[in-house]
Amino acid sequence: MTAAGTTTRRSSRKAKGDGYLRRAEILEAAERIFVVDGYDGATIRKIADEVGVSSTALYMHFPDKSAILLEICERTIEVLLERNRDLAAKPIDPVVRVKMMLEAYMRWAIAHPNAYQLVYSVPRPATATWAPDAAADLSAQCYDIFAGVVREIAAVGRLRNGSADAAAQALWMCCHGVVALLAARPNFGWADREELIRITLDGLINGHVVD
Repeated sequence: MTAAGTTTRRSSRKAKGDGYLRRAEILEAAERIFVVDGYDGATIRKIADEVGVSSTALYMHFPDKSAILLEICERTIEVLLERNRDLAAKPIDPVVRVKMMLEAYMRWAIAHPNAYQLVYSVPRPATATWAPDAAADLSAQCYDIFAGVVREIAAVGRLRNGSADAAAQALWMCCHGVVALLAARPNFGWADREELIRITLDGLINGHVVD
């Protein structure tokens, strides 16, 4: 995707007094621009043009682009955190829970490729202001919940080898590789996504867990 690709998405400038500007509209436009142009290449003017409003109208909702980036990251990770909490609490085999959590992670990433790249694939801009870094805290909570279930598997001696922490990190990293490539290379001739998810998860679980 090129910077020019954002041009076709731009709305016509909203007429004065046309109504209200939704924050969600700004966040969606900003996601696309941050991924294409990077944080430093994105400007309030570009985001405003993508939404179809004036820069002044956008500033009524966000003080600067750093605040926009932070809210995108927080909102995105909060969705995953809630899913992890729900799945981790299910009274079922921890192996099944881990597989469900990995599948939920992959499907969440595939459903929101721009937000996913922004949170997990695009380098954090040194020029952005992050105080406090709530997004990093939410991301750490997501991982800790997942790793806790992997530790349950290790506690009953069902890991084939390695420590629980190493297994948890390897499982997460492998799934990240699949969804990150799907997001970054959408025009490659990928196999059916349902098949990719199934093969990835079956291979990971069979390779790490003893029946």
